[in-house]
Amino acid sequence: MNDRPRTIDAHLHLWDRSVGEYGWITPELGALYADFGPREARAELDTAGIDGAILVQAEDSAADTRFMLDVAAANDWVLGVVGWVPLDDTRAALGALDALAGERRLRGIRHLVHDDPRDEFLELPAVRASLAEVAARGLAFDVPDAWPRHLGAARRLAGSLPGLTVVIDHLAKPPVGRDGFAEWEREFVALAELPNTVVKFSGLHLPGATFGIDSVRPLWELAIERFTPDRVMYGGDWPMTVPHGGYQPTWRVMRECLDDLEPNDRDAVLGGTAERVYRLE
Repeated sequence: MNDRPRTIDAHLHLWDRSVGEYGWITPELGALYADFGPREARAELDTAGIDGAILVQAEDSAADTRFMLDVAAANDWVLGVVGWVPLDDTRAALGALDALAGERRLRGIRHLVHDDPRDEFLELPAVRASLAEVAARGLAFDVPDAWPRHLGAARRLAGSLPGLTVVIDHLAKPPVGRDGFAEWEREFVALAELPNTVVKFSGLHLPGATFGIDSVRPLWELAIERFTPDRVMYGGDWPMTVPHGGYQPTWRVMRECLDDLEPNDRDAVLGGTAERVYRLE
């Protein structure tokens, strides 16, 4: 009998441009201007020795969420889905959550706040009311690319809704080597003081920084020190890594950091935290 804990990639994308608009996916993105489906994703996970993944929305649309849920229904390796509902319209959000109530793989909600023109999105009363209902239904809330506009707002959100698990994707996109790094670090450390916050060790191909162990390890050490392994999740962020060589080169750098941990702590970052945060079956 194999008692090894499941290894989980807590942040993986799929998209099919015939399903949604995906307006941010343009020819200028090069290799990302393509469709990425479950077969290619599973091959990458198998090569890395990863058992399953959480699919995370790539568009603020019901169509994208439906696409991911359909993929999850057909593929056991998809352990959960972080979808979307219209948080800024509480009545519509509740209706969407009701419609999704029978979807056992739906484990979280996300909104592309970095693409939303409203700096105050997370402060809107309708959004706060919708997220209170998200929390009541046992779902987590992911915040993508929170720096610079939304990291402080995410902290205030977590403080105002202690029953909501707030997941900060990609360590909030720290501005390594750029103006604002000290401010990012202050906000990041303050966020860690709130017990209902979690971060993803993911998406660290950062503008102006060379991706490698030298640039990643200081961020990793800060995250582990402040959040502890029980509040850190590994995420591969595929296929966003494709322009940088793909899943495996990114995984090797991330895994070098993970290998510094004691086995129980490594198991937490590589699966246990995701199991708990997303309430996986």
